Formats: sequence, C-alpha cells, structure tokens
Amino acid sequence: MNHTPAIFQRCPRDYLRAGLVAAVCTLLVASSDAPAEDWPQWLGPRRDGVWRETGILLTFPAAGLKIRWRARVGPGYSGPVVSEARVFVTDRQPSPEERERVLCFAEETGQPLWSYAYPCSYRGIGYRSGPRAAPTVHQGKVYALGATGHLCCLEAATGKVIWKKDLAREYAAKPPRWGMSAAPLVEGDLLIVCAGGEPDACILAFDKNTGAERWKALADRPTYSAPIAITFAERRQVIVWTGDAVNSLDPRNGKSYWRIPYRLRGGAPIAVATPVVCDDLLLVISFESGAKLLRLERTKPAAAIIWETKTAPTSLMGTPLFRDGHFYVADNYGEFQCTEAASGRLIWTTRKPTGETKWGETVHLTPHGDRVFLFNDRGQLILGKLAREGYREISRVSLIEPTIGAKEERAVAWAHPAYANKHVLVRNDKELLRASLAAEP
Repeated sequence: MNHTPAIFQRCPRDYLRAGLVAAVCTLLVASSDAPAEDWPQWLGPRRDGVWRETGILLTFPAAGLKIRWRARVGPGYSGPVVSEARVFVTDRQPSPEERERVLCFAEETGQPLWSYAYPCSYRGIGYRSGPRAAPTVHQGKVYALGATGHLCCLEAATGKVIWKKDLAREYAAKPPRWGMSAAPLVEGDLLIVCAGGEPDACILAFDKNTGAERWKALADRPTYSAPIAITFAERRQVIVWTGDAVNSLDPRNGKSYWRIPYRLRGGAPIAVATPVVCDDLLLVISFESGAKLLRLERTKPAAAIIWETKTAPTSLMGTPLFRDGHFYVADNYGEFQCTEAASGRLIWTTRKPTGETKWGETVHLTPHGDRVFLFNDRGQLILGKLAREGYREISRVSLIEPTIGAKEERAVAWAHPAYANKHVLVRNDKELLRASLAAEP
C-alpha cells in the first residue's frame, strides 16, 4: 500500500523542507490507485489519528458532500468505527428500560445488521446522553466499554456474546464523574482497559479471546484518556495517562517501565486527550492542569520532562496534532492554537474553526497528507492547512446537526468521526450518517 509515511503526517523532522513535504503529500493524496482503508478503532488503524487513504477530494463541492445513508441511533458520545464492511457504534436507550446498546450496520447501505443490549443505570453519571468510548474491532471481534463499566466482547459478524465483564461489580470500579470513556486497546493477545478498579486495578488486561484476567496495575485515579502502545528503546510500551501520572507499562505483565507524576487538580480529574508521540517526544495536555512534554530515552524505557505548565496550554477533549515542530489544539474556551513544541511558546490563536461561542471548545483533528480535516462541535467538517504562519481554510460543510442531549445549555456534536474507505462517518444523539469524500474520477 502506498501510504504517506507517518513522519510526514504528525511529526516531520527538522531537516525535511516544507516544499518537499507538500509536494510529496500532494502527489500521494491525488493518487487514486491505492486500496481503501478501514477505521477499526479510536483514532484509526494505528491509533494515531492519521488518515492515510488516497483518492480523496482536494476541496468540498459547492453543493456539499454526497450523503450515502442515514441510520437512526440513540444518544451517545462514542464515535463510530469501521471494519470489514460493517460500522459499529454504541448508544443508550433511556426508556422503557434503561439500556446501553452495541449496534452494527452495513457499511455500504446503512442497513441495521444486529444489536446487543444490556440493562445499565446511569445514576451518578454526568451528562447522561450515552456511552463515551469508541468500540475496538480486531480479528472478527468487537470490544465495547460502557459508561458504567460494562465490558463485552462480541462476534463482529453476528453480535453473539463471546465474553463479558461488569467492572463495577467484579473490580469495585467507580466510573469517573462523566463515565468510563477510554477506548479499549488490543495489544498482542491482550485487551487493555482503563477501569479505575480496586485494589491496584486502575488498568486491567484481559485475554482478548476468553476474557480471563492476565494482570492489573496502578492504584491511580481514573481519567478519560485512551491508552496507546508504542515501540521505543526496543521495548513495547503501553502508555497510560491517569489522574496521578503518565505511566509506561510492560504489556506482558503490567509492570512499570517508568512513571512521571502528574496529579491533576480536582476530585474528578479531567484528562481526555490521548497522549501523542512524535519521534522521541510525548505530549499530554489536560483540561485545567496544563501540559507536559516528555522526551523518551532511546537506550532504555525511560522518560524525562522537557517542559511542563500548570495552566495553558489546555484541551477539554481534542487530541493535539504535531506537525513541523509545533502542535495544534483547541483550548478549553474554543481558542484554536499553534504552540511551539520545543519551548511551549504560543505562536498564534484563532476562533475560525470553533466559532465565537464561549464554550466552542472541541475540534477533532485528522491529518491527511499536507492538509487536515477538522470536525467541530457544531457538526461542521472543515478542510484546511495548519502551519506556523497561520490557519488556512480550504472548505467547510455542515455535516450533521448538533443535538441538545449532550450538553443542556447548548447543542453539540462531540463524537469523533471515522474516516474509512473514502468516506467520513459521524453521529449525534439521533442519527449516524456516511458521506463521500472520494475524489471525482
């Protein structure tokens, strides 16, 4: 497959000239002979947020995107995922019986294929709209984590239950204030889950095929940030950001490789953004407790702080995008920002992707070649370019209606999109839709 190298997408090295990067990316994006690509988990095939598929349009048509289908769903924040001609998403049915559901649709037509439901009370959960965590699909199985700790492994083709867990009952797991939100991670033969269990069971690893517990780790407070797995210093490492530290765990046994203390403020610590790795740099950015940039050691599993802050930069939900020695993210109040990675110095801000409302704080960023798709919480999809010199918008389209269920004071579209097989899939509290982003032949 003729994929754009990841280094061009999230972290071009200093010695790459901007013109060369742009030329290579343009050629790759314009090509339409590469195979299509699924989006089987949170942040895509490699869990890095990059869309590498080619044959994608360079600007949006004046009439808007072609909507292939719409399907009814219930409330939820979880983004859709796509695997082997099926689309998976989770939702909540508040009546007549309070339930969470895992739903499966045909990718080409939107036809419902199956659903799996279970009773689930949202008592004590803030923003009761629905499940938060995107499902994870791997080797014919779909793994779903509900807001209160219901974890299930289903047969992707049929919805048949293979195994299931009630983390609240089995591990005394207490959902954080806004519910369990971190998408499960498949690593080798393990399924790794941020559970917040006791004792010393903030992070749990299960046999992905049987559900048998393999290890548990950390006495930390749980947060909402999804774990990632990296290979660095010749070791496979699972990076987990909790309410108390940034941790690197050995996936074989859960033992700690390294730990950088990072105690988030408040009784309900808010860390939502996924940790971002760029070469030997690792960035974590919180809602109200600033950020840390770490450098990973190359000779052994270890990390050291390059810089840290207690205030800005911040992010409520969006995962930052690294590019050309800078990172881009919308802060808590909707200021979209460019920050110099080496120093943490703010370079510029704009409200163009977010709008002028005080709480227009969420923008999901998906790099594609030398361009970036931005999906804001007003349901708008934007195609643009990001650079130290500023923000440049190419196209914008209203893709899905924000819904009031997510946040009472205003309607929002908070769920992360999926980009798969030349299409984008988005959802709100009423519907799931699929729109074409394929370049015209």
